[in-house]
Amino acid sequence: MSRGSGQAGRGRLGVRLGATPSATGPTGTMPIEDTDGGLLALVFVPQPAGGTAYRLVVSLHGAGGSARHGLGLLLPVAAEQGLLIVAPQSSGSSWDMIHGRFGPDVRRLDRVLTGILEQYPVDRMAIGGFSDGASYALSLGMANGDLFEAVLAFSPGFAAPQVRTGEPRIFVSHGTADRVLPIDRCSRRLVPRLQAMGYDVTYEEFAGGHEVPAHLVRQAAAWLPA
Repeated sequence: MSRGSGQAGRGRLGVRLGATPSATGPTGTMPIEDTDGGLLALVFVPQPAGGTAYRLVVSLHGAGGSARHGLGLLLPVAAEQGLLIVAPQSSGSSWDMIHGRFGPDVRRLDRVLTGILEQYPVDRMAIGGFSDGASYALSLGMANGDLFEAVLAFSPGFAAPQVRTGEPRIFVSHGTADRVLPIDRCSRRLVPRLQAMGYDVTYEEFAGGHEVPAHLVRQAAAWLPA
């Protein structure tokens, strides 16, 4: 499944979609722990629908947040949309790239996804997040467009991929009264840049602050490829 972590410093994941596992793991919300007992991720697996493969979405928390925040972002729509949610825990207060370099969190995510794909049938993957998690989702999504076919970026600050691979579809939302990551300095600059680079971007502004309104979570989930 995994091609190793030699390119982790460039934000490249080694995991790839592969053969369907012979048996499917348990459903519900579960922790994935490191060998030292630390939390690597929380996972929500809905009941399988008619034996079909899952759509997997990596959901990234914001700065100072936790895997529980990442899981909670998409959990309200996961069961009805049939989404398998993987919510990683960053190794630091935010994601490695935010602190200056890719590496530890890329390797951790590779391990988590490799384990998930060994237990569950998955035929497509997306990545998303809020705030710093949105910036990281964009950066990883653009670097791994051969793995992630879509990116959900709720109130991102920037995108800084070390490499670009493929052209995932991108959904961006941002509040017009955001004081943490002001829209004029962030999405209103970022979205035109992404479009100029050839990405298919769906962009939604809303009257609000640094948040993710419930209706936009539902809209974004419905926007994901079926």
